[in-house]
Amino acid sequence: MANQHQHEETKTVARIASTSSKHPSWFTPKRLLLIFCVINLINYVDRGAIASNGVNGNLAICKNGKCKPATGIQGDFKLNNFKVGCLSSAFMVGLLVASPVFASLAKSVNPFRLIGVGLSVWTLAVTGCGFSFNFWSIVICRMLVGVGEASFISLAAPFIDDNAPAAQKTLWLSTFYMCIPSGYALGYVYGGLMGTNLSWRSAFWGEAIIMLPFAILGFVMKPLKMKGFKHDESMEALTVVETAVSEVQDSGALNAKDREFSMKEDVTNSTVQKPSESKVATKIKNHLSRSMKDMKELLVDKVYIVNVLGYVAYTFVIGSYSYWGPKAGYNIYHMTNADMIFGGITIVCGILGTLGGGFLLDFMTNTISNAFKLLSTTTFIGGILCFVAFCLKNMYGFLGLFAVGQLLVFATQGPVNYVCLHCVKPSLRPLSMAISTVAIHILGDVPSSPLVGVLQDHIKNWRTTTLILTSIFIPAAGIWFIGVFLNSVDRYNEENEDGISTAESPKTTPSLEGKMTETTKSAAEPVTYSNLV
Repeated sequence: MANQHQHEETKTVARIASTSSKHPSWFTPKRLLLIFCVINLINYVDRGAIASNGVNGNLAICKNGKCKPATGIQGDFKLNNFKVGCLSSAFMVGLLVASPVFASLAKSVNPFRLIGVGLSVWTLAVTGCGFSFNFWSIVICRMLVGVGEASFISLAAPFIDDNAPAAQKTLWLSTFYMCIPSGYALGYVYGGLMGTNLSWRSAFWGEAIIMLPFAILGFVMKPLKMKGFKHDESMEALTVVETAVSEVQDSGALNAKDREFSMKEDVTNSTVQKPSESKVATKIKNHLSRSMKDMKELLVDKVYIVNVLGYVAYTFVIGSYSYWGPKAGYNIYHMTNADMIFGGITIVCGILGTLGGGFLLDFMTNTISNAFKLLSTTTFIGGILCFVAFCLKNMYGFLGLFAVGQLLVFATQGPVNYVCLHCVKPSLRPLSMAISTVAIHILGDVPSSPLVGVLQDHIKNWRTTTLILTSIFIPAAGIWFIGVFLNSVDRYNEENEDGISTAESPKTTPSLEGKMTETTKSAAEPVTYSNLV
């Protein structure tokens, strides 16, 4: 009777754990892609909005006895151009510092929850931008905006890559990165409308309201598993079952004296346990050691290094185009609406080129070698077309050739991130994306704008300056061409450091030496996005 009663209790505990682990997720792969694209779009709307004239504003200008009132952030806080430029740099500081941190934390904290934390920080920081009262308060808030975005930048792409159909992985990534140029362009319009009709503060508050539901979603939704990591609730459920079964068995086997002895033993053991501070210190030390090991493994990967170096050179040009393009067009071709022209070319070519590059790589068969072929070819031809475009004296000839060149150079977004994700083992993908982001900003678009400004101050000829800048596309294409000849292996299905194969999720986990029922085994089945659809 006792054994039968014990067996029934074991089955009850196992059934409860199994039921709790099988709540279906609302996410399907397509819904995941859609939500992440909207979040990415909001992130870049914020970047475009703070650069827009409606939010950024101007100082008061008096000429011939007529004065234009101060507007926006610059006007309210009476900032010079250097301080206005620091607002963009402040955002980058937060992003670059926090990206590797979030990528490293993904080893010990569920990545989906980390995205929720990051979006919450982002929402609060953007709200703070609207309430800022001086230069330093908004600089701090902009840093925190960068910190909040860092988790999403590092972790969203691996999640998308996990759930994309095998034959459309690059197209899905390209769809996600298409939100960058479209978000910027939408941000210019949004910032101008809000800043002109309401106030620059309301632009930030509007962004926070739109992002808030997604931040909440990161906490209320069941945390989902990322390939290569063991943050799986079903495994946690199995641990609960093991503990519960153990307690049930112990309660049936121990008599009163055994229980008394066990309690005394527990008290004795608790007195000799290490202090909690020591456990925390050990955990931090192990975490840092593991992070350094991962970083070393990443930085000796030739395929990854070649891919990122080419990406840095490419971003150096694209970053300066976005900042200096309208001014160069105005001075070279005397465009009266250079902002609208360059903005229109960027959004149209950005969307079509990014999606086209992803579709083309999937059509070629998405391999690392093919990705390098596509990267080098499109960048080289696109760079040549842009170079020739700036040589033309006719504005319409320039616009046509430049648009085709931009269409080709934007085709790199999907393939370059595909290589970042597939040249490393799954557990290193968040760090791979984080370091790539840090590198292209620190060595690419952050220094390129001031360096091009120095070059123009020295040469004093915008056509020559843009030709020198555009020529950097050629070494970028050359670096990526080297990648074609490297021994590249797609490590997407490689075993992680714990020896757990990521090629196919195990159907069951070992039973508790015959003491668990078939129901308990089902509780250990990993929940992945692919088996939810």
